[in-house]
Amino acid sequence: MFRPSDDATIFPFLIPSNFFAVVSLRHAAELLASAGHDTHLANECTQLADEVEKALRQYAITTHPKFGKVYAYEVNGFGSFNLMDDANVPSLLSLPYLKALPKEDLIYQNTRKLLLSDYNPFFFKGSAAEGIGGPHAGLNMIWPLGIIMRALTSSSDTEIKKCLQWLVASNAGTGFMHESFHKDDMTKFTRKWFAWANTIFGELILDIHARKPSLLNI
Repeated sequence: MFRPSDDATIFPFLIPSNFFAVVSLRHAAELLASAGHDTHLANECTQLADEVEKALRQYAITTHPKFGKVYAYEVNGFGSFNLMDDANVPSLLSLPYLKALPKEDLIYQNTRKLLLSDYNPFFFKGSAAEGIGGPHAGLNMIWPLGIIMRALTSSSDTEIKKCLQWLVASNAGTGFMHESFHKDDMTKFTRKWFAWANTIFGELILDIHARKPSLLNI
């Protein structure tokens, strides 16, 4: 009933977290079978993963008039859904990072276009930067965590480089990633030092160094 941000959900089934649960259950099954030698519990994990995965195929997808089939952020299982994303992970944007879906998944690509547009009520675009935030820090506050995840799940040199430029500038002279910053003024931020964003920013740099090292010359 709660998002990774600690905010309460609107509908009880948080789709990104359910995708992450499927991945985690399959990892647990593998560990239990190979290291724990507990095939019974490993099979239970696999069965539950299969059940949740089937439910996601049945309930997590809706059709948007502009973007086509997309993944909802939350559903209630009775037809109601919430179209948005929150910068905290698990998020819809982060699904390839979590190994829940390949980047090339067509429904994910449709969803990504929606999330990085004004159709996502928590996508903010200003004079300083653009990116996904969330209700936790309020309107017009972009989360570096969302920009980092955008870069980690992108194959576009132009998009990744732009994300890096925003991230470097967003430290506002502190030398650290913040929880959030204002879309028009990066000196207005929450949390001078945010461990989660700092850590995953380091992961992003390592990822780009492995995939596209020339982009680090910004």
